[in-house]
Amino acid sequence: MQLRIDALDAHLAKTLAPLYVIASDEHLLALEAADKIRRAARAKGYDEREVLSVERSFKWGALLAASQSQSLFGERKLIELRIPGGKPGKDGGQALQAYASSLNPDNVTLITLPKLDWASQKAAWVGALQQAGVYIDIPMVERSQLPNWIGVRLAAQQQSADRAGIDFIVERVEGNLLAAHQELQKLALLHPPGKLSFEAIHDAVLNVARYDVFKLNEAMLAGDAARLVRMLEGLKGEGEALPLVLWAVAEEIRTLLKLQTGLSQGQSLPALLKQHRVWGPREKLAEAALRRLPMALLRQALQEAASIDRMVKGLRSRKHAGDPWDALLQLGLTLARGRARTAA
Repeated sequence: MQLRIDALDAHLAKTLAPLYVIASDEHLLALEAADKIRRAARAKGYDEREVLSVERSFKWGALLAASQSQSLFGERKLIELRIPGGKPGKDGGQALQAYASSLNPDNVTLITLPKLDWASQKAAWVGALQQAGVYIDIPMVERSQLPNWIGVRLAAQQQSADRAGIDFIVERVEGNLLAAHQELQKLALLHPPGKLSFEAIHDAVLNVARYDVFKLNEAMLAGDAARLVRMLEGLKGEGEALPLVLWAVAEEIRTLLKLQTGLSQGQSLPALLKQHRVWGPREKLAEAALRRLPMALLRQALQEAASIDRMVKGLRSRKHAGDPWDALLQLGLTLARGRARTAA
């Protein structure tokens, strides 16, 4: 069965399944979910714990051996299987299917995985695990969800903050949920229960954001110039490779240009979005960007990206004789700000 992360507490209060699978790239939430299962297992007498990690030399027979072996005192056991790569391979897939079909009632098994891609989610071993146990797929906490997440966590420690304070925290911890958790814990230690002032938050919260090069495009599409500046400076400060950042921006421009071209030819936007693989939250962002960015501006932006690429390679143009990071910032701001849509 599949279980939402927010239903785990209620589930564990009623029962303890023989098999749990946690799949997520959100390490903090995956760790917290695993800790809850461990505590529930200990409370029900599963005092022994054995941890297996699937590395290159891992022998899948060790999983079956762990399930069949009993301690000297016959204690019930919690078996943890960690698959950091998320791909057990052919032998591992067969072993997991066999394991799921014959679970030892004296054990609880906890399997942890990263977020599986679409193809892996359809694999037979994943289906076998979902059928035999409790499968918890924990999604990433997106930036739009982060203010509410922070508010809930503050409430849990009997604190609160106004929107300005929460937005300040979001800006400082974006993309780094574990650091966000640590900063909130720090606020609980520094200040008593109640509403936190903006000054208290400002003085306590560090800038621990981790920026994703592809999230930069999200800020650009949304027209959020302040966030774009912050993220680009963060990527530069973290030592991200400029060619990778430029490539991501240029690919977004090419996609928008293809969408605008299709629209000018009378094609429907939903069909174009599907054709060019613009899915999920990016659909609305792309739609808003298309209203803001005419075809002529996108063509000019693509030329600017090519010019910056020459700068990166040391082939400076007359127009761009400065820092390629600065040139990329100006390009991003042009796309974020845009102008009213006109006929191409």
